[in-house]
Amino acid sequence: MAERKVLSKYYPPDFDPSIIPRRSGVKNGQHKVRLMAPFSMQCVTCGEYIYKGKKFNARKETVHGEMYLTIKIFRFYIRCPKCSAELTFKTDPKNADYVAENGCTRNFEPWRDLTQEKEDRLKEREIDEMNNPLKALENRTLDSKREMEIADSLDEIRTRNARNDRIDAESVLLRLEEENAHNSEEEDEAEAKKIFEQNLEKSNKTKKIQHSLEQEDEVEEEVSIDKVISHTGNEVTDWSLKKEPASNGDKAKNMFGIVKKPKAEAPKPVESSTNSISLLGDYGSSSEDED
Repeated sequence: MAERKVLSKYYPPDFDPSIIPRRSGVKNGQHKVRLMAPFSMQCVTCGEYIYKGKKFNARKETVHGEMYLTIKIFRFYIRCPKCSAELTFKTDPKNADYVAENGCTRNFEPWRDLTQEKEDRLKEREIDEMNNPLKALENRTLDSKREMEIADSLDEIRTRNARNDRIDAESVLLRLEEENAHNSEEEDEAEAKKIFEQNLEKSNKTKKIQHSLEQEDEVEEEVSIDKVISHTGNEVTDWSLKKEPASNGDKAKNMFGIVKKPKAEAPKPVESSTNSISLLGDYGSSSEDED
C-alpha cells in the first residue's frame, strides 16, 4: 500500500518536464481566498448587518496604480449573505486597517473618531506653523520642554530601579529587625511611664488621706481642750492633752470621705473640796449654840 502523505516522489530517468502542460494564468488577476470580515458593515442594498469575523469565500486582486511606501494594496470581493449583492473593500496600510469601497458602509466605531481628530489636529498645527513662524517657535519650545520632563522622569525611574537592584534580602531583613527592636523599646518605655504615673497618683491619694486624718485629729484635740476649759475654768492639765488613737473603723470611714462627728459627753458635776477640819469646826459651833 502506498503512502498517504508522500514526502518524496520518484522521477524516472526518461522524465521530460516539457511534456507537462502549463497551468492557465489567473483570470483577470484574481484568485479565490477564504477570509473573515475585518470590520462590522451594513449592506447598502438590503440593509443587512454583517458582524466582524463572519467568514466569506472572496476574490482577491492587486490594486494597480495605488501603493503606500512600496506596499501593495489589495481589494476583496464578497457577497451579501441575504441579497447576494457584491461588496468590496481594500487594505489601508497607512492606518493598518481596511477601507469599505462599494456596496457597504462601515458601522460607527468610537476609536476611529479619536484617531481622525488627532490627525486633523496635527494637520492644523502644520498649517499654523507654516503661516506663523512665532507659533512654530512656541510649539518647538513646548515640545522641548515636554521632552525634558519625560527625560527627567525616565532618569528618576532608572535611578529608582538601580537603587532597588542594590537592595538584597539580608539588608531588608536587618532593617526590619532594627525597626521591630526600636518599636519594642518605645512600647516598653510607654508602659513604664504609664505604670510610674499610676504609682504617682496612688501615692498622692495616700498623702491626701493622711493629711486629712491629721487635720481631723487636730480638730478633735482643740475641741477637747475647749470643753475642759469651759467646765473647770482652770488651766489644762497634761491628761487633757493626751490624744486618743483613732480606731480602724474611724480611719476606714475617713478614707471613704465620711466626716466623723465628735462624741457629745455629759458634763461632770463640780464637787466642792472640803476637808475634815472644817466639818469638825461647823459641828462644834452648832453644839455650843444649842447649849
